[in-house]
Amino acid sequence: MKQMSLEQDQPYVERTLNGDLNAFTILMDRYKYMVFTLAMRMVKNREEAEEIAQDTFLKIYNGLEGFKGNSKFSTWVYKIAYYRSLDYLKKRGRGIDSTSIEMVTEKQVAEEEDIVKRLEQSERSKSIKDALQLLPGDDGILITLHYYEELSLFEIAQVMGISVNNVKVKLFRARKRLKQVLINKLEPEIISNYAKG
Repeated sequence: MKQMSLEQDQPYVERTLNGDLNAFTILMDRYKYMVFTLAMRMVKNREEAEEIAQDTFLKIYNGLEGFKGNSKFSTWVYKIAYYRSLDYLKKRGRGIDSTSIEMVTEKQVAEEEDIVKRLEQSERSKSIKDALQLLPGDDGILITLHYYEELSLFEIAQVMGISVNNVKVKLFRARKRLKQVLINKLEPEIISNYAKG
């Protein structure tokens, strides 16, 4: 379903370029939640995220002629939203905490690969979304792009302007941090529920 809708972006792009504003509204509706979520993960403030989302769609509209279709339209949208958010943080003297890249083995990555999925299956979706807001730097963004928006490692690399290996390392770290945040968040809940029982 998701893939089908992505393949249907190009006709709306072409109609928008031919002056059909309704076509652009359809594209906005398709990506507004994703753009807002990405901005929210980065700036951690609803009003600022809404401002960035509006700015992002304005930039998309004004730059639509420059979209050559070398990547998926959704990847192009993510990239604009990501860089608009970075610009916003920079203008306000804030930054994304970033850590130096260390080598991690494929085995370590594989071991951490299913943490989010297992947590989701145990009906911790709200806890995960809350925990994502507590993650430093671009950790929440990486998890959102990979698990919620289902972008490939290559697509995330394109969006963030980093290598695929860098994405793997950062995603591995983000999952570990998310796991720790969830453990810290959920343990008091479990203890509290146990005490009630």
